Amino acid sequence: MDQDNCSVTCSVTIERTNSQGSILKKTNHRTATLRLVRNNLREMFIEVRAEKANLLTKLTLKSISVFNKFMTEGKASIKFKEENCTLFLSNAPTMQLISFLKTIYIKISGNSDQVRKNLLKERLLSNKPIGEHQEISPVTSAEINKAREAIAISRATITTPSPSVVKKRKRSNENSSKSSTARKLYENPTTGEITEEQSRILDAVISGTGKSFLLKKIIAALPPDVTVATASTGVAACHIGGITLHQFAGIGLGTANLDRCCQMASRNSSATAWRKTKHLIIDEISMVDGDYFDKIEAVARHIRKNERPFGGIQLILCGDFFQLPPVSKENKAKFCFQSNAWKNCIHFNFELQTVHRQKDPEFIKILNNIRIGRVTDEIAEKLKSTAKQKIESNGILATRLCSHVNEAEEINQFQLNELKSELKTYTAQDSDQSMTATLNQQLAVPDKLVLKVGAQVMLLKNINIASGLVN
Repeated sequence: MDQDNCSVTCSVTIERTNSQGSILKKTNHRTATLRLVRNNLREMFIEVRAEKANLLTKLTLKSISVFNKFMTEGKASIKFKEENCTLFLSNAPTMQLISFLKTIYIKISGNSDQVRKNLLKERLLSNKPIGEHQEISPVTSAEINKAREAIAISRATITTPSPSVVKKRKRSNENSSKSSTARKLYENPTTGEITEEQSRILDAVISGTGKSFLLKKIIAALPPDVTVATASTGVAACHIGGITLHQFAGIGLGTANLDRCCQMASRNSSATAWRKTKHLIIDEISMVDGDYFDKIEAVARHIRKNERPFGGIQLILCGDFFQLPPVSKENKAKFCFQSNAWKNCIHFNFELQTVHRQKDPEFIKILNNIRIGRVTDEIAEKLKSTAKQKIESNGILATRLCSHVNEAEEINQFQLNELKSELKTYTAQDSDQSMTATLNQQLAVPDKLVLKVGAQVMLLKNINIASGLVN
């Protein structure tokens, strides 16, 4: 029996109250495993096991209330009304928690009234020891159908009755006499310990192969309190619901020497984040400079006081080195895989090859050839033939890539002049007027921004990654 969908490992707080709701006892367990079990009389329980505290508690799975509003954040609570006990779950892998709560609902829905009525009779007649518990069997299709029927009935009204279940005639075949076996209907990640080699992973991808989707699944499968999702750019971080690598690392752009970088990362907020992290995800790894990678690896060992690569943090890196390279004004940037720390940090490589973003096999072939720098005359002519196609929609003009800033500014000014709305000017307010000239030289944003209602704009700085306001 695979226990993936009927167990969850997380932080648990057990709160016991009296009949008036006053708290009698509250115990916190940083790591505990909840498991669905049943006894020989088919009564279901949630078993709570905390190894360090030598705790084993079983709570009867009836008359419960489940609060799952924050389950996508790895949090939920289960209230056992008859036992005056509530379990508060936190730091649970999201996918594992959702699957666990689904299983509870389906199993309770399938526990028919007839089973409850016969429970007392079975107690009296059974010679089996009631105290023995075993893991609950996997969810079956029949149990899911019963759960769906229960949902339909609960949503029915006088004017909108629940739809009746249409039963199809079964075809007789050679296997009709065989009873259907329980099968697992959804997968969850294993909760076993990873090896040292497994903790260093590179996910090499081709554009459009579902990289962001996969990363979101990985993030959902890991405990949120000890997992940090980062990316080299704000846009990439926004796609996976994370933060930029520079924001997490706490060493700015990494231009200072190593000793100074370690001092910067030793500040309370940065140091706490480094020490707490067990899983570090970095998207768009191709744009991370090799020297910067070496520095944050050394910083991780220094802050965590652990000489293993990255201080023992599990790395999950994702990117395509055929795409954008690291940015450097002095053209001295080197790829991440050219760094000294790379060979010690990455032992497993996985490549996503099936393109999902495009369905046209010819177009996919063209993109893959361009990706590796192979542009034949045939490919060039094919692309040129599409130059007159209209791709603008919903009033949004397609972005044009220019090789020079002046050319881009001319196009933007022309498009702004075409708008019939009134000009609006926004003037920067500098706290130190003596620094205005210096700021104007160093920043890409002008001190006066002239816009019109309906103008397309692009952020030059990340404002709020969670809200999608990113560069």
